[in-house]
Amino acid sequence: MTWKTALIIVSILGILIGSWILNKINHLVFSKVKKKYNGLQFRFLERVVSVLIAILAVILCFSVFGGVSRVWSTLLGGTAVISAVLVFAAQDVIKDILSGTMISIYKPFEIGNRVELENGIVGIIKDITMRHVVLLTMDTQVVIIPNSKLNGMCLKNFSYLTETRSAMFNFHVAYKTDVELAMKVIREAIIESELSIPCTRPDGIKEYPQVYFMAFEDSSLRLSTTVYYAAKTRSEVLISDINLRVNEALKAHGIEIPYGYLNVLLQDQKAEQERLKIS
Repeated sequence: MTWKTALIIVSILGILIGSWILNKINHLVFSKVKKKYNGLQFRFLERVVSVLIAILAVILCFSVFGGVSRVWSTLLGGTAVISAVLVFAAQDVIKDILSGTMISIYKPFEIGNRVELENGIVGIIKDITMRHVVLLTMDTQVVIIPNSKLNGMCLKNFSYLTETRSAMFNFHVAYKTDVELAMKVIREAIIESELSIPCTRPDGIKEYPQVYFMAFEDSSLRLSTTVYYAAKTRSEVLISDINLRVNEALKAHGIEIPYGYLNVLLQDQKAEQERLKIS
């Protein structure tokens, strides 16, 4: 082994070790930043810096062999065809990186936001890379969406620039029910929930919404209200908690929750009833 070969090997090892150390420093710095500001842009920027470090390491390794331009011309063979193929192959990657940059700048959502996509998938934003966004659904499945597709998608953000969210509830009681008592029982059950919070009225006063008698249904009376809760609370957890509390409260006060039913008559039973009518 000549001294030139040894120098090349040592130089390459030095570049690789240096890039590894820079990546560690990059991860350490952004880890501290994310403890205070766990924003979308910091996660994306961390990955951009990591890629730039890797690209710099590759360029420096090439330069050890006699210059970047010479190695580049050797790899591409001086032909425009290979260059065009490489650019065409990298189109999706470039689009995802640019879209990820736009998402991190304009922030249509943040880490932890609950969103609904155009196809109806609902989940929480967990992470963003240079190529895709990671979404965790209600049943703990992970959905990977390319940045370019998500950037051009119309989505519903339930947590956008707000600390509270709301859900509409409808409760049905029997016609014979004392409606005022039922409204009071439902409201008290909602107030007792640790997940529900008071809303701010136009006059600035904070209070829990009232329960309203909204309609005469075919076999019941419909009572409705709106429940407010923190944006970080999962909607399915709140809905289950409120429904359980209201159900138990109505039972405890002897308030009937009606339900529809059908009378099914078999052919023999129908014939017997007809015979009895005739006789």
